[in-house]
Amino acid sequence: MRRPFAAVATGLVLVAGAGAAACSSSASPPQHAPSSTAPAPADSNPPGDIPDTQVYVPWSPPGGGFTVKVPEGWARTTHGPATVFTDKFNSVRVERVHATTAPTVNSVRAKNIPAIRAASTHFSLVKVVDVQRRAGRAVLAEYRVDSAPNQVTGKRVALDVQRYVFYKPHKGEAVLTLSGGVGADNVDHWRTVTDSFRWS
Repeated sequence: MRRPFAAVATGLVLVAGAGAAACSSSASPPQHAPSSTAPAPADSNPPGDIPDTQVYVPWSPPGGGFTVKVPEGWARTTHGPATVFTDKFNSVRVERVHATTAPTVNSVRAKNIPAIRAASTHFSLVKVVDVQRRAGRAVLAEYRVDSAPNQVTGKRVALDVQRYVFYKPHKGEAVLTLSGGVGADNVDHWRTVTDSFRWS
């Protein structure tokens, strides 16, 4: 992304998982190309920007609890408690996590970042900070990882990831993880998604 975007995908992670590791999927497991050599290096020029004409539609998880706008027409898969919307190397991962205390910058650094790092390839932390969105405060972790290998070519691309953790007493955490190829200008699109989040 042309502006700092970076970052957890344990989120919303297709790749790194905002919730750390992906669980069983309701979709058929992907078929991976056989590999007899070392993994291919990350692609330095991945598919990029989300079109300015992209339409967003409200979505809520089974059982409700919150609503967030997601890109219309993107492929949707379920990984355990997480729902992931993808298009090329762009993804939005939405996950509800049981929690009884609000997250802090320190708790995310101590608890979440090590798990994400362990589940990722070429993890690089950019920052962990408090941010304000329309629904209120969230803890944002920005980082960079490599994507999962392409099923056909085996190549990976470097991804910038933003992982937002929202919290509400008696509802727990809602984790939104947004990722896209490094250099893609998706800042406004990710702002649309994160500003749309509402507890219900």
